[in-house]
This record gives sequence, C-alpha cells and structure tokens, in this order.
Amino acid sequence: MSVIRTIFLGTPFIARECLRALHEDEHFEVVGVISQPDRPAGRNMKLQASAVSQYAVEQNLPLICPEKAKGPEFIEAIKKMGAECAVVVAYGQILNKEFLELFYQRVVNVHASLLPRWRGAAPIQRAIMEGDKETGVCLQVMVKKLDAGDVLNYRKIKIENSMTAMDLHDAMIPLAQDLLKVDLMDYLRGHLSAKPQDEAQVTYAHKIDKSESVVDWNLPARTIFQRQRGLMMGPGSVTRLRGKRLKLIQIVVVDETSKGTPGEIVGLDGENIIVQCHPGRVQLMEVQPESRSRQTVKQFLAGHNIKTGEVFG
Repeated sequence: MSVIRTIFLGTPFIARECLRALHEDEHFEVVGVISQPDRPAGRNMKLQASAVSQYAVEQNLPLICPEKAKGPEFIEAIKKMGAECAVVVAYGQILNKEFLELFYQRVVNVHASLLPRWRGAAPIQRAIMEGDKETGVCLQVMVKKLDAGDVLNYRKIKIENSMTAMDLHDAMIPLAQDLLKVDLMDYLRGHLSAKPQDEAQVTYAHKIDKSESVVDWNLPARTIFQRQRGLMMGPGSVTRLRGKRLKLIQIVVVDETSKGTPGEIVGLDGENIIVQCHPGRVQLMEVQPESRSRQTVKQFLAGHNIKTGEVFG
C-alpha cells in the first residue's frame, strides 16, 4: 500500500481535527505541519499556541510557525519536508504562486461552504446570517485567487433553525474529515476529477466587522435572529439598556408582522423579555450583562427592575 507524504497548513480547532484525521489515516504520512505563530489570547492576553500547533507538539510532528508563509527560507523548509501534496484548512495566510507550484495541482483546501457560494473569511457565519437553508464543506484545488479553485467534491448539511455558528462549525468537522479521508485519496490516485466553479454564482463571505455586533432593532425580527446566531462565533450581538451593555446569548422569533417602536420592551412575564423589531418581535431567553456572566432572563430580571416601555439601543 502506497502512503502519501503530506504537509498540513491550518490554525483553529476545525483544522486540528482535520489534521488528526490525516495523521490517524494509514494512507497518509504527515511530514510537516505549518501553523500561525503563538498569539495573545484569553482575558490575560497571554501568548497561546494555535490548536493545530498544540496537536503537532503532542504528536511530535515537525512544526514551523512562520510570521509570513513566503520567502526563500520558508520555501526551502517546505522542500526539505519531501511532501507529495499539501492540505490547507483555515490557515489564515495567503499562499503565493511559488508555494502552489511546489505541488502542482496537489495543494487542496477544505472550505466551509458550498462553493462558489461564500468564498472568503466567514462562510459559516454568513450562511446563517443570510438565512441559508443549507450549506456544506468543499474540497477544492487551491489557486492564487481566493477560494476560486476547481471543486473536487462536497458534503451538504441542513442549517437547522436553532443552529448557531458554533453549532454549525462543530457539525462540519466530520464532513471535512470524510472529504480528506475519501475524496482526497481518490483525487491523488487519479480516480476523481475537479470541476470548475460557476463564476456567475459567486458570493463573498467578508470578514466579520466588530460594528456588526451592535443590534439594529430597526431590522426585521427574523434578520436580527439570524444575525445573532451567526455572530455567536464572535463578536456576539450586543445592545444597550439604561446605558449599559447587554449581550444577547439566546433569542427566538415570536412574531414577524407586528409594528411598533423598534427596541421597545413590549412584554414581560418574569422569565422572558419581548422586544419590538421592525417588523416583528423577538423573545430574549439568555443574556450577559456588562461585566457579568451569562444568565437566563429570569435571573436577569430578578436583579433588575425592568419595565415595559423601556427601549434597547
């Protein structure tokens, strides 16, 4: 049985799980791992290794973490690994032509959407925020243009109404692993051909801007619900009440047609807060007050004398 010598480039948890799948597969030998350098993280902003770096160290896999994935030293380090192909999963850096030509047509990328829909940085979040009914994971041949490579295959997944971006992220992990274990091997052995994307169907999943976290109560209830679920991966959905910040952890749509003052509290029952949108209404079920831990709305109301008619925003 021939074994494919592979290098892996990735950074977050979903990439770690894809690396684990390749490392545990007898058909692949991971001869090198490339990840982002340690970055400040957590409340104390201490330097922390990426999820992929941590796995590589645990498994004693060769690891490099360059600030920039380019230049003579980087290319020479890659050549010395003696790989036959490269697998990229949410690496976080643009790979140049010189790198791609090291493994002609053998640099593949796992992307969390059904390309050509949602090319770019935030495909999971944007799919939920735009109300898509389904999405999936693609395996594509990498080219220099962002997420524009020919697609080898995909796995679809239905977006349930209750799914947050984190839920969808976790549900995609086994799909991504399966693409690597089955379809990547088929491609490398010449049993699977890539198909070009339809450029007329392209949409872009632009990076989430921090300003998007502020809830706009002038939007329809359904839109606010979708945005809140999508932004749960970060930076979250926040509003203000009595001048203080309140993060929305869980909400549901209770009405989609009623009209009134956007952001007004129109219902209280001791356990729930109903807020007017434009149009429709949402029910707050779990929140996180400023400088406090997350809590149910019942807990929040027990500590705050909230009244109907007050306005968020």
